[in-house]
Parts: sequence; C-alpha cells; structure tokens
Amino acid sequence: MAAMVANVVLVRTGWVFKTESVIIPAFLDSIAGAGWIRGLLPVLNRLGQSVLPFLLARWMTLLPRKKVALFTSALAMAAPFLAISAGLTVMGAAPRAWFPVAFLALYTLFFAATGMNMLAGGTLSGKLIRAHRRGRFLALGTMGGTIPACVCAWFLLPGWLTEEAGYAKIFGFTGVLFAISALAALWIREPADAFVEPQVSVAAKFRGAWKILGDDSNYRLLVIVGVLFTTSLILLPHYQALGRERLGLEGGNLMAWVVFQNIASGVASVFMGPIADRYGNRFALRIAMFVTALVPPLALTITYLPVELGRTLYTWVFVGIGFTPIVFRLTSNYILEIAPEMDHPRYLSLAQLCNAVVILSSPLFGLMIDATGFELAFWLVTGLIAAGGLLTFRLSDPRARGSQR
Repeated sequence: MAAMVANVVLVRTGWVFKTESVIIPAFLDSIAGAGWIRGLLPVLNRLGQSVLPFLLARWMTLLPRKKVALFTSALAMAAPFLAISAGLTVMGAAPRAWFPVAFLALYTLFFAATGMNMLAGGTLSGKLIRAHRRGRFLALGTMGGTIPACVCAWFLLPGWLTEEAGYAKIFGFTGVLFAISALAALWIREPADAFVEPQVSVAAKFRGAWKILGDDSNYRLLVIVGVLFTTSLILLPHYQALGRERLGLEGGNLMAWVVFQNIASGVASVFMGPIADRYGNRFALRIAMFVTALVPPLALTITYLPVELGRTLYTWVFVGIGFTPIVFRLTSNYILEIAPEMDHPRYLSLAQLCNAVVILSSPLFGLMIDATGFELAFWLVTGLIAAGGLLTFRLSDPRARGSQR
C-alpha cells in the first residue's frame, strides 16, 4: 500500500503541471489558438489512453508481476514531456510552425503510456488491495498527492508562467517527477501470477470485447454510464478559454485554478473514499457524477455576473472539476469488484476504449463553440452527465452479492 501510494503521489505532483483543464490548453492556445485545435486534446487523450491498453490487456494478464508494467509505463510517461521541454529550450520563445503538430504527437504518446500506467495500477489494486480498502487507497493517494502538488504549484508556477522559458521548465519538471514515480513501483511487494491464456488475434480481441458487452448486462450499463460521463472531458480545455474570453482571466489565474482543482480532488477523495468503502462504489460514483454535472452551468452562470464578481468566483468552477478524476477512479474500483481477477485488465481496458468513442466528437464541440458560443455545448454535456448519473440507479450492488474481490 505504501509503495503504491508513493507512486500515485509522485504522479499527481507531476500531473498538476500539465492539467488538461488549465496548463495544456493554455499552452496550446499560445502556439496555435483555434477552438477546434483545442478540441483535439480530449480526442488524442482518450485514444492514446485506451487503444494501446486494450490491445495489450492480454499481455498485462500474463505478466507475472504487474509492477514491471507500472515501472516501464511511468518512464514512458516522462519521455514525451522531457522531449517537449528540450524542444522549447532549444527553440526559445518562438516555436516553429510545425511545433503544434509535434506537440500533439508527443501528447498522444504520453497518453498511450498513461493508459498502460493506469491499467497496471488498476490491475495491481485489484490484485493486492481488498475491495473494502480501495476507497482508503483512493483517499491516501489523492490527498497525499494534493499537498506536495499544491505546494509546488503555488511556489513554482507563478514565476514560470510569466517567463519566456516558463513552459520548458514546467514540462521538464513534470517529466522528472514521472520518472521518479517509476522508482516507487519497484518497492511494491507483489507475488508472481501464473495465468495462462491462448494467444489471439486483434480481430478476436474485438470479438471477445463484444461478447463481454453482450453477456454482462450490468457491465454494459456501467460502460454506458462511463461513456455519458466522459463527455465532461470534452469541455475541459474550454473552461480556461471561457474565463479568458468573457472575464479576462489569464496569467496568474492559471496557477490558482490548478491549485484549487487539486485541493478539491484531495478533499473530495477524503470523503468519497470512505463512502465507497462503507456504502459501495456505486453510491459514491452516483454522488460524484451529480456534482460534476453542476460544473458546466456553474461556469456559464458565473460569466453572466458582473465582471469583478465573476473573476472572484470563477475559481469555484475548477473546484467542481476536481471531482472528475474521482469518478474515473470509482468506476475502475467498481469494475474490479464485478470482474473476475484474471479478466481485470480486459474489463478495465475495454471500458477505457468505449469511453474513447464519444471523445471523437470533441473537435465538433470545439467547432460548435467557435460558431455558436459556449452555451449550447455546455448545456448539452450537462444533460449527458446527468443522464449517466440517473443510470447508476440501475447498476447492481456488488456488496449486496457479497463480492469482495
């Protein structure tokens, strides 16, 4: 538990310097600018995060010690950001015209590595941590990472965001912390598995995935819930653009948003983790989804207020966004309870792959925002998240069946 928490803490501390709701879209706006390009971020994020884990789920199952995958994927997460940092350092304050394309390519590679890291971490959690203690693990890892992440962001980001070479330092620091997180994985005490499974083709993997969705109605419903909630990611790059365009917020506000978003995630995990352990992941998932559904209308409402008041209150939008990673962690924990242990990698990766399908519409939402403004896209996503929350009432309760995987 301690080694796994240390790994999560280091990843979360590095992650605060590349948040998808603030830092990454702000950087992309600085080198590109259009809403549809910003809309590519969720697509590349989810495709990178889902396709490779789905194709390598069998490899993960057969790997005797999953911590090897956690170690190598953490190093692979570090490499793209170290490369971006090096590129920015070499080019200086005027990146070349081709740099946005190179950045998006490295961003995709990063999320392919992140998907494997999440798959390895989820599989290890299912293997080593009992169901009624996974909420505690969620709380320890999230809150434990919040404190150093916020301290680092508070003292480092204000200066770096105003420097010419600031993004080079931000992304370099991110890469270094991801690399250090790999070392924590080596200290995990994990007995070797001895699973045996026949090799199958890629086509057979998709047929097997279709069979899982067809045979397991409860898992199928959970996947639908996850797909509906994943639409929330479509809006992540646009919140900072909304605040910048309507309230004139930028620069130092980015640091405050990053800090408050991470504090919210940490505090939320302290409450949601014990709730999940005591009342089940289904109940905790429902609460977190309904909270997240309030974020888009809250953001719009604040921009309708007098400008000075709106600037003061807009940070609360990012407090609500802090619940987003909690929902995905609770979903993974629910999957670990309903799936056979040998099939944990397959069930986890299939859910990620299905979530990626809806994200393909993200550039269309970006074009919609460019053409009609933020309202239509934000209200549409609100309705989809709320619909997912209502569907959780139809999910079965693994605790009622006595499942304690």
